[in-house]
Parts: sequence; C-alpha cells; structure tokens
Amino acid sequence: MNAVSKGIRKVEVALRWDPSPAGEPPADLDLVAATYLADAPYGDPAYVVHFDSRSPDGTIYLNRDSKDGKGFGFDEVMTLELDRLDTRYARVVVGVIIQQRSGHRTFVNVTRPGLRVRENYTDLATTDFGEVLGATAAIVAEFARDETGVWEFRPGVHGYEDDPVTFTSTMGSIRRP
Repeated sequence: MNAVSKGIRKVEVALRWDPSPAGEPPADLDLVAATYLADAPYGDPAYVVHFDSRSPDGTIYLNRDSKDGKGFGFDEVMTLELDRLDTRYARVVVGVIIQQRSGHRTFVNVTRPGLRVRENYTDLATTDFGEVLGATAAIVAEFARDETGVWEFRPGVHGYEDDPVTFTSTMGSIRRP
C-alpha cells in the first residue's frame, strides 16, 4: 500500500449453506469476529462478536443470522466497519463455527457451504471450505493495521477442531503470514 491508499475500510463477510437433507438435524453455522488490542495482537481477544452480540462501539455487527441455512442467498452476513474501529485495536480475526448441539459435524457434513469476503463490489476472497472439510471451525479472514494505521486484508482459510468456546478464545493466537 502506498501513502495515498486508504486500505480496507468497510467489509462484508457473507456465509451460506443449504438446509440439511430431510430427516437430519439442521446445520447451524455462525460467523464470529474477535478484536485484538495493539499491545496484545495475539493474546486474548478484547471482545468477540457473534450471534446476539455486536461490538461495543457498533463497528462490527451481524446483519443476518440463520440456524438452519434456509435463507435466500447468504444465510449469515457480518459487517466490519474497520475505518471506524478505534486505533487501540490492531487486528480483527473472522471465523466460522459449526454448532455441535446435534452431534459432531464438520464442513464435509454441511451441504454446499460457501463464504465471501467483500469490500464494496470487490470480492476479496471466496471459499467452499474444501480445504478444511474435516474441521468444526475455521478462520476465514484476518485484518491488521500496518505501521501507518491502514487496514490490510490477509486471506486464507485455516481449519480447527475446537468447540465454539475454545475456538473463540484461541482463534487469534495463531500468527498468519
């Protein structure tokens, strides 16, 4: 990025999946975002945004939440207004968790999952989770401030086999290139 670049400003992360086949329990996937302070960018998250929550300042919020994938188009949508996020935050990590209430389920057991990370009309990343089929959760995006304060996007999908509580407490501890 050069000195005139504004970097990443406002991002939409959209998640979709098809309903489970008849007779099977519904698949429930959730978008989560964890923020990290500049003085602890890989420690515990300052806060986590997920269903039924939003960031304290309203800069990260879930626009749409689904428990079964029966929505039209994207079932869950999260907006991150990075340009409004306080300067004490240096990093935001976004993940997807498969709820495990109805038994052990991985991405291979979810019908046609997909994800899109978009800024305005530009797709920054898309995935069908094919690289993490055996995982119960995945990191799908990372945003970090550079030394000038500009937000940059670090793409990549990394799978985990954690329960939702463990995943949200450790999702930002891994350094990504």
